[in-house]
Amino acid sequence: MMEQTITYEQAYSELTEIAREIENETISVDALALKVKRASELIAICQSKLRGAESEVNKILGQMDQGDESKKK
Repeated sequence: MMEQTITYEQAYSELTEIAREIENETISVDALALKVKRASELIAICQSKLRGAESEVNKILGQMDQGDESKKK
């Protein structure tokens, strides 16, 4: 189950740390599968939060456009 309660920044930070461990080969082979699984969960969380933010921004922009249209009439 994904942890939607963590912030984007927390998820991104943890994801960056996992990537760093893998790149620096400081992770054991035994832990690698768990880290990759966690990384995929974190990526899904980040994507979800980014999609949500994009949706909110588009909604706000749409409301602003509607406000501008009503002023022109």
